[in-house]
Amino acid sequence: MRSRLEHYIDERAVRVWRLTALVGNGFAVLLYAAVAWGISSLRSLMWLHAVCLGSLMLLAFFTVIVLPKLRWQRWRYVIYEEEIDLQHGVVITTKTLIPMVRVQHVDVRQGPFLRRYGLASVEITTAATKHEIPAVAYEEAEQLRMQLSKLARAATEDV
Repeated sequence: MRSRLEHYIDERAVRVWRLTALVGNGFAVLLYAAVAWGISSLRSLMWLHAVCLGSLMLLAFFTVIVLPKLRWQRWRYVIYEEEIDLQHGVVITTKTLIPMVRVQHVDVRQGPFLRRYGLASVEITTAATKHEIPAVAYEEAEQLRMQLSKLARAATEDV
């Protein structure tokens, strides 16, 4: 019997996801402001402005404050010799088991927000799809890349 998924992603992921959500919500507010300014002459729609603004603020609160922490708490992974086990999801939990013989290549990606916090994402490519372990420490991401490529190479040689 295998143990629970024991590896969490880095806790700094919460800050990165909050920053990303803040930028996305900032664009949404700017877009709304442009539309509201364009139709400001329609006084009869003031109630609609209030509803939209309230909705945007509620969405921003959820995506910036609540969701990143929940995502971090739910993200787990473990790497075995024969497979990679991933689990994530806030409302709907997704559990993925990737056989090592299916792994074609492993990439380490780092965008500007991840780089600022010393994090990177590990992207695992199979013939059918791509899987990602988001926001692990950069050094750990490089170690995972090397470990996964070595295990994948050994698994294909055994077949």
